[in-house]
Amino acid sequence: MGLLGLAQKAGKVVSGDYLVKSAIKNKKAKLVVVASDTSYRTKKEYFYLAKLYNIPIIEASCKVELGLTVGKSLRAAVAVVDDNFARAILKG
Repeated sequence: MGLLGLAQKAGKVVSGDYLVKSAIKNKKAKLVVVASDTSYRTKKEYFYLAKLYNIPIIEASCKVELGLTVGKSLRAAVAVVDDNFARAILKG
């Protein structure tokens, strides 16, 4: 979560349903992080899109913590748009 916060400060994270889906579809997303308490239907949609566009996806804490990490309110998902941050988050 710490690296995700750093990525946000560097301007390498997008959040919000429309922006995350747009980043996935435009292949700008290098990693998608979905909150574990997101609804089944929403999770299923993000996992489907990530698989379709061959983008790694992981589940993280809850919507509140995910939102706070990126300095926003509740967030069901965020997308990291930088290769280096995405790799570092996946390693950690």
